[in-house]
Amino acid sequence: MLMTEWKLEDALVVEREEGREEGREEGKEERGIEVAKNALVEGLPIEVIQKITGLDIQTIKRLR
Repeated sequence: MLMTEWKLEDALVVEREEGREEGREEGKEERGIEVAKNALVEGLPIEVIQKITGLDIQTIKRLR
């Protein structure tokens, strides 16, 4: 059995990395929503907006 001792510093590094990843994901979704809103204003079809943003169709429909 391998025993690893976690130091507080190691735990903080891991926590920061996880936080950064979560922030990146949230930023991607927020940017996708912004792009989808603009695309809807321009009259693009929902299917095209879905391909461009990666958002699900229900989310795009709620933005109308």
